[in-house]
Amino acid sequence: MRKIDHLLLAYGESHQHPTNKAVHWLCVPAIMFSLLGLLWHVPAGPLQWLPGLADQPLANWSVVLLLAASIYYIRLSIPLFLGMLLISAALIYGHLQLSTLGGSSHVWVSLGIFAVAWVGQFIGHHIEGKKPSFIKDVQFLLIGPAWLMHFIFKKIGISY
Repeated sequence: MRKIDHLLLAYGESHQHPTNKAVHWLCVPAIMFSLLGLLWHVPAGPLQWLPGLADQPLANWSVVLLLAASIYYIRLSIPLFLGMLLISAALIYGHLQLSTLGGSSHVWVSLGIFAVAWVGQFIGHHIEGKKPSFIKDVQFLLIGPAWLMHFIFKKIGISY
């Protein structure tokens, strides 16, 4: 069995209840979006060593996180990596638009979404009666989005 298949099955074990699944369809993307929004405003520090990079709107830690996640996904499944790349581009585009609100507004919106989405996740797992998978293994924080993507791929007939 491929590693991605094993991880998706293991993740799915604690995501069987229909309400918990529905919560995850809302909250996992919301957590991804809000986490990137929070990281967007962490000072770029080491990212500023290249001339002119500090002036670029994408020179931030959210892009670094997405690049690291992309390396993880490409090692698991090229089709899932490509799907997550499209999602990542959409999330970044959303933050480019939100960043026009100004730093503190963008941070507060992201923080609010982050808090509400995590409360939703824990309510879903309470209904499920099982702990979130990432408590057992932190890599499941990256498997959650891939788990949702694999359902989309199955629905449209793409092998992952």
